[in-house]
Amino acid sequence: MTKRKIKKSVVCGIYAAIFVFMLGAIYLVEGVFNKASFHDDENNFDYVSETIIEDDVPVVNTKSIAIRPYTDAEVTIKKDYYDYKAESEKQENSILYYENTYIQNSGVAYGGKDNFDVVSILDGTVVDVKEDELLGKIVQIKHDGNVISVYQSLSTISVKKGDTVTQGQSIGKSGTSNISKDLGSHLHFELIIKGNIVNPEEYYDKNISEL
Repeated sequence: MTKRKIKKSVVCGIYAAIFVFMLGAIYLVEGVFNKASFHDDENNFDYVSETIIEDDVPVVNTKSIAIRPYTDAEVTIKKDYYDYKAESEKQENSILYYENTYIQNSGVAYGGKDNFDVVSILDGTVVDVKEDELLGKIVQIKHDGNVISVYQSLSTISVKKGDTVTQGQSIGKSGTSNISKDLGSHLHFELIIKGNIVNPEEYYDKNISEL
């Protein structure tokens, strides 16, 4: 048998063909793998058409609730707000007597303890601070919702006109007034809503949007 030598160019061609074949095989395998991975990932997704809200997410309460203009538990009502619809006993306790004249009370007088703290019923802005010969020292605060609170018969005042106050902040101390000397140390409190003087006792612990 005669031995034949394989030409160098043929050997190179065989190697090139093997290299191309291997590249093609790698590309094919990689494509199949990626396609399988894509489908697997897609199957792992859950699609929803509604907004998801967790039950335990806290909701911020932006509502403002009116509090009483004092914090001392010993303070009680000394003079009621005059209401012509009220029972006769409350009507009698809502009349002020000054210099032989009977006057219908336009607010509520709170007392029972000397020099108790007087606080703002809501966040607001001090719009007036003054002293009246009959009513004593007075602070007037404007709140959101066209609400105005008036604090009369104060002995001392710790705010000034233009101040921004927060709910529960002390604005002064209870005192006396010439129109209600018999009450001793007290706070005469009035509440004005949308220009109307109302009975404060009917509006405590209510949302400002309800006032």
